[in-house]
Amino acid sequence: MPRLLGVELPAKKKLGYSLRYIYGIGPARADLILETAGLDADMRASDLTEEQLNKILHVITDNKWVVEGDLRREIAGNLKRLQAISSYRGIRHRRGLPVRGQRTSTNARTRKGARKTVGVSKAKE
Repeated sequence: MPRLLGVELPAKKKLGYSLRYIYGIGPARADLILETAGLDADMRASDLTEEQLNKILHVITDNKWVVEGDLRREIAGNLKRLQAISSYRGIRHRRGLPVRGQRTSTNARTRKGARKTVGVSKAKE
């Protein structure tokens, strides 16, 4: 299994798909990396040589793309900043509710979690 930027790339997948396992690299950026490095998208990740891995790494660093740990830290910092200034979005993140204006009276189960039944108990006579 080739290792790039601290991520194990799946060996049996094509390069275009295996590069997407790196956080911050999606389909468009993976295609751009392969085109710039001059590599075949249909090539398997297990067939990569050390030289080709270095080419991919140079393309990422030359374009100054923020990927993996740095990107995760940046996103976490943005969320912490929103929560610290008590913005509406920060409060929604803190409470685990939908952030982008979705309704919550119905649906929103992904963010809210499983239903919590609140029942009424009968008074004992």
